[in-house]
Amino acid sequence: MATDKAAEQAARKMGGGTTIVRRVKRDAHEGHHGGAWKIAYADFVTAMMAFFLLMWLLGSTSKYDRQGIENYFNTPLSALLGAHADSGVARSSVIDGGGHDLSDTHGGNGNATPQAAPGRPSPADAANDARLALLKQQLTALVDENPKLKAFKNQIRLSTTREGLRIEIVDSRSRPMFATGSARLVDYAYDILSQIGGVLNQVDNRVSLAGHTDAVPYSGGIAGYSNWELSSERANAARRALVAGQLREDKLLQVRGLADVLPLERGVADAEVNRRISILVLNKEAERAFFSEAAESSASASRLVAAAAHR
Repeated sequence: MATDKAAEQAARKMGGGTTIVRRVKRDAHEGHHGGAWKIAYADFVTAMMAFFLLMWLLGSTSKYDRQGIENYFNTPLSALLGAHADSGVARSSVIDGGGHDLSDTHGGNGNATPQAAPGRPSPADAANDARLALLKQQLTALVDENPKLKAFKNQIRLSTTREGLRIEIVDSRSRPMFATGSARLVDYAYDILSQIGGVLNQVDNRVSLAGHTDAVPYSGGIAGYSNWELSSERANAARRALVAGQLREDKLLQVRGLADVLPLERGVADAEVNRRISILVLNKEAERAFFSEAAESSASASRLVAAAAHR
């Protein structure tokens, strides 16, 4: 024991009371792994969210809405390219209607109404088209949610045309809208039209109504009675049902019968889809064209009458 203590004291004297600290070096990656992986993971999650959101939007948008969006973006592109869509002739300016020609020495009219560039709708027409698109969505929701209409969803067709919003109620072999050769609506067809009538008041657009038949010749009743008379009477029966559903009568612009001249399915004389009622909610451009043609026809008739009177 004494020897051990002496050795310990000697060792202390030799060390001079200095404390030796031993440091152990470690690799840098052993302390932490860094945050780069978190950034990469966040980017991946964000990209996946954007992808599934895009898929959901594409799935919830109808074919006609997608076409409308495509046309909206294609129109300014065609203008920037400087070519007429229908003729392929190059335009003299980069953007047609983009500004006044600096070489034009004629004064302007401060009270003139701004005109839209050719090929593009005016702001008022564009706003009206947007209201028609909203009307289409409301009618689609009405058909999906109303029990009286949902059962006949396959017979109610909505489509956007150059003239406006077209609503067609087509016949079904198992559920005809009219009895054969008759212009009297059956109950379910009357309900469909009366339900639609009130919704059409939500826009100020005028309505054109047409009746269509199949190509089977009318064989009964009064001599000379044909599909022309039958389609006209069916169109008027549809008009009465729409008005009974609170459609304002001043919105009606035209009621006509077209017999079998505009079939949806050609080559089949008795195709049930050709027997239909067509409701066209006219856009403002189509309304102007209608009244312009009517005024021109009236003026031509007046000139003919005046010429005949001077003979």
